[in-house]
Amino acid sequence: MTNGEPGVLELGLPDPVRDPELPARVRIHEVGPRDGLQNEAALVPVEVKAEFIARLAAAGLDTVEATSFVHPKWVPQLADAEELMPRLAGLTERHPGLRLPVLVPNERGLDRALAHHAGEVAVFASATETFARRNLNRSADEAMEMFRPVVERAGEAGLPVRGYLSMCFGDPWEGRVPAEQVVRHGVRLLEMGCAELSLGDTIGVATPGQVTALLAAFTAAGVPVGQLAVHFHDTYGQALANTLAALRAGVTVVDASAGGLGGCPYAKSATGNLATEDLVWMLHGLGIETGVDLPALAATSGWMAGQLGRPSPSRTLRALLGTSGPSA
Repeated sequence: MTNGEPGVLELGLPDPVRDPELPARVRIHEVGPRDGLQNEAALVPVEVKAEFIARLAAAGLDTVEATSFVHPKWVPQLADAEELMPRLAGLTERHPGLRLPVLVPNERGLDRALAHHAGEVAVFASATETFARRNLNRSADEAMEMFRPVVERAGEAGLPVRGYLSMCFGDPWEGRVPAEQVVRHGVRLLEMGCAELSLGDTIGVATPGQVTALLAAFTAAGVPVGQLAVHFHDTYGQALANTLAALRAGVTVVDASAGGLGGCPYAKSATGNLATEDLVWMLHGLGIETGVDLPALAATSGWMAGQLGRPSPSRTLRALLGTSGPSA
């Protein structure tokens, strides 16, 4: 609010205009605490991470990816997973329906997740050879075989498994990624037991036509659109346009990161994720339900920006807070 003007949310903006061809509700898969923070150079204290997750849950986000049980050598920022998980005890009781998935890279990671009573897990594969070798230190096919026992054992333990597939729209070393190549790897993850497949635009090069074409290729391969989620980075400012294309194709699960946090430690051209605030502003403007309290979410992301000591790239967050800097 400036010069006595009421805030836009107080004025009933954005004005919701419903499009009957779009989903009535979208589930936001919040990745800020894991994907958003994993590339931070300065270690974020575990108590800050726990409060961040608690605030996101209180803002109405019902799926918050908490952490990753990866070896500390590879992602030092997430080395505190064992310390973080007990601090989240009770959150699911306070927020019925809250899901707190964790990423596991292999069977050892699954063992650690099970020891800390994780409710669901995710595995992270690549659609390209180069990124698989740089990120997972093995070929794409070898990585798939590494994930197979993880998915099988998680299923036996009653844990739903999400499959992430990175570099679905372009690779910084290989360039174009053929749709049939992405579909082949994605179908393998689903066939081994993943309940949901998130298609990642890891370096943010996708455009709406490409999104539409890839989703059509999965449909042609017999994959129900209800099993697909999208994960866009906003490197070239296309994340919201790409999301709208995905919604028009029937996708109802969208990954986003509070405040636009994120990147990838193994692909320097991967900048921040789609900001959850920007996504919620668009969805609410389209009359699509999310269950998210936008003012509470903005306050949470502003607080986190203050913890990190830098402004958020989210335009919606900056506009709502009326500042270009972090909040205390």
